[in-house]
Amino acid sequence: MIQRRTETALERYLPVPVTAPVRLHAAMRYSVLGGGKRMRPLLCHAAGEAVDADPQQVDSAACAVELIHAYSLVHDDLPCMDNDVLRRGRPTCHVEYDEATALLVGDALQTLAFQLLAEHPAAPAPGRQLTMLTLLAQAAGSRGMAGGQAIDLAAVGMALSIEELEFMHIHKTGALIRAAVLLGAHTGAADEATLQGLGHFANRAGLLFQVVDDILDAEGSTVTLGKTAGKDAAQDKPTYVSMIGLERAKEMAARLREEAHAALASIQVDTGRLAALTDYITERNF
Repeated sequence: MIQRRTETALERYLPVPVTAPVRLHAAMRYSVLGGGKRMRPLLCHAAGEAVDADPQQVDSAACAVELIHAYSLVHDDLPCMDNDVLRRGRPTCHVEYDEATALLVGDALQTLAFQLLAEHPAAPAPGRQLTMLTLLAQAAGSRGMAGGQAIDLAAVGMALSIEELEFMHIHKTGALIRAAVLLGAHTGAADEATLQGLGHFANRAGLLFQVVDDILDAEGSTVTLGKTAGKDAAQDKPTYVSMIGLERAKEMAARLREEAHAALASIQVDTGRLAALTDYITERNF
């Protein structure tokens, strides 16, 4: 239901492909619509539900964080980054269109995310909406996702410690997952204790997501994943599987799952939907 709701909202917020520049707008829609787990919108809505937020207000926050995620995938797939040709079971943006268009798609999706969050009511008070804009900017920037990607690129072929690998993924993957949860919480009447508890949960959930991603990259097929399987190993990137082995990575995922559930249990609101998503993150096969 939330995935369909998010898809409908994204279709509404994205520029229509008949509006100039036509090619850019068509490429933006190609890169965002019709695929993906929508994990970040799911987390955003689940956190909003926990604090009795209006789903319509959660929509703009959920779509904003999903647009940031989509832009990061477009740029991540470029030849100057991971040079991948498959995403969500179809050609990546730069393959379907061209590299220059893909670069502009990422730029445009990023700015559209902030436009949505600024223009549409997403919080009970203007001050809280400004806080949400700051949260998203920090999660996407050099001290968040972009910084994590820079560390990832610099780490190719290097032997990182487990602490260094965790630091990288807290930024590259975890920052945006944490933002999704906190943005959802800010759309409702979350108090400081609830925000802190949800932040702790999101830290564990973000790392869990990455560990499971590493496991799937090692075990999954290209058909199942919808992207090139085994590319981390092929590019000599440090992963949890390459560093501690497949079985220990699975043990780590199980421990992180327990820690995420424990964090939710300490929060004095209904976090049942977030708990279910924690299990889904752990058990997913794509």
